[in-house]
Amino acid sequence: MPSTKNKFLSWPRLLSAGLLTLALHAGAQTASAPAPAPAPSPAATAAPAATTQQAVENPYGLAAIWEQGDLVARGTLVLMLLMSMGSWYVIFTKLAEQQRLMKSAQAAAKSFWNADSVQAGTQTLQERSAFRFVAEAGLKASEHHEGKLTEQIDRHTWISMSIQRAIDNVASRLQDGLAFLATVGSTAPFVGLFGTVWGIYHALTAIGISGQASIDRVAGPVGEALIMTAIGLAVAVPAVMGYNWLIRRNKAAMEQVRSFGSDLHSVLLAGKR
Repeated sequence: MPSTKNKFLSWPRLLSAGLLTLALHAGAQTASAPAPAPAPSPAATAAPAATTQQAVENPYGLAAIWEQGDLVARGTLVLMLLMSMGSWYVIFTKLAEQQRLMKSAQAAAKSFWNADSVQAGTQTLQERSAFRFVAEAGLKASEHHEGKLTEQIDRHTWISMSIQRAIDNVASRLQDGLAFLATVGSTAPFVGLFGTVWGIYHALTAIGISGQASIDRVAGPVGEALIMTAIGLAVAVPAVMGYNWLIRRNKAAMEQVRSFGSDLHSVLLAGKR
């Protein structure tokens, strides 16, 4: 039978062995546990967000309308583009024509009335000028008042009629193209409205097919409809404003032409050719 002293001496050894075993077991579990994943950096988090934002920049613009639109939508866009190009062409060409007429009026006031005769004054006017055209018409009527039928008309009336015809031809020439502007200004909003109705029709069709009125189903067609309306107004407004502006300038130009014709008529009746 072991002694009591040896029995009490064995307890510290057993306690030390147990603590050592527990420490080794905890260390093994710590070593086998997976390491925690590093926290994502702000730059890595912002990169996918920026990529997603660029991908959905504007999927309902003009390019999307042209690519996703049908034949009717594309035809409406082409028609409004042609109307806009024609309107601007008429506006710029008529402005240039009116500017040349104004310069011809200034030249006629300086050179024509200081000449020795109507023939000499006509030669000082520019070629293909409206004032030269009126002067040549009056001069021709004054020199060639002949014929069995025209002899029954007095010289005063014959010269007056010839000059008035020339003035009317100049006025008709200035009016060329204005009818196109009036047509574009009155019809372009309705063409854009037709595109609007067609876009709403596509929106209703998308809702009916999908069975749900979600924003992703109707955003494209409704955006197409709104853009068509804006394009129609953008085509019509310059045409209307250009038409009114050109009409006012034509009125001022024709007043100078009529004044020139009236003075020319008086000079030719006085017998100065």
